Amino acid sequence: MSGLSIPTIQRAAAALLLVTFFSTIVPAAAHAQPADPQVISIAEARSLPLGTVVTIDGSVTVPSGAFNSSTFEQGFAIQDHTGGIYVSVPVNPGLGLRQQVRVTGELGDTVQPGLLVLIHVTDIKAHGSGPKVQALPVATGAVGEATEGKLVRISGTITQPVFTDLPYGYIIFIDDGSGEVHSFVSASTGIDVSGLTQGQKIEVTGFSSEFAGSFEVDPRTQDDIRGLP
Repeated sequence: MSGLSIPTIQRAAAALLLVTFFSTIVPAAAHAQPADPQVISIAEARSLPLGTVVTIDGSVTVPSGAFNSSTFEQGFAIQDHTGGIYVSVPVNPGLGLRQQVRVTGELGDTVQPGLLVLIHVTDIKAHGSGPKVQALPVATGAVGEATEGKLVRISGTITQPVFTDLPYGYIIFIDDGSGEVHSFVSASTGIDVSGLTQGQKIEVTGFSSEFAGSFEVDPRTQDDIRGLP
């Protein structure tokens, strides 16, 4: 195939929008919060309107900066016992898996079209190690709004040749018989997909995400993709 693919064009457009977004962020002082804002559950935060400023607390499920080749920023994801969410920041805060983090920010959807995230983040407090978040096993056809923001695990057969969408990443289409979904492997994760072929059975653990109305599972490390018998 010659020229830009549709996914490439979409992500290139998203890159331009995000550059514009970060260049027009209102200074943090304009979004200053009370000294001790009330912490709410992530599920409650996800139920509130866009533009609402919330404070949430959770364990890191996606290290900061892991997806920067496809999101064009240095964000991370956290999850509590009620749900998960992506947190968008322009500068990498150096957060790793299982760190417990309290975050204050505004609900928005500017990082990836359709994906609920925290933007205009004014406070990030890491406070020790959080519980290990167990990936939720879900059918490929069940990846959607109900799983968005959570760490999930899918398994099934690769239905198409792995699609190269560089410099952003790679797309793997997977189906367990319940419906096809794709896994987007960000190039910035360093995950090697060269050994994956159509017809192969695999298991993928990753962040349940959405891009332009299409749901996806985004792995974080090489260990998140493994072959099945």
